[in-house]
Amino acid sequence: MKARVHVMLKDRVLDPQGEAVRHALGHMGFDGVAGVRQGKVIELDLTATDAASAEAEVKEMCEKLLANTVIEKYTIEIA
Repeated sequence: MKARVHVMLKDRVLDPQGEAVRHALGHMGFDGVAGVRQGKVIELDLTATDAASAEAEVKEMCEKLLANTVIEKYTIEIA
């Protein structure tokens, strides 16, 4: 079973990397970009066979290590 975790800064948290990308895109002629938020994607290969237990385990991983829940939000996809 595979899990994909998308981690992004919360909306109220300043994203200097995203702002740098937006600024660079503007200099490259892409003037239609009003904002950029940058995040990360983590893919996990799991041995679990039950989707519900796999999601619960990945949620625990996110809460303990994969995301800083003070400033980041995350979503989980199980496939």
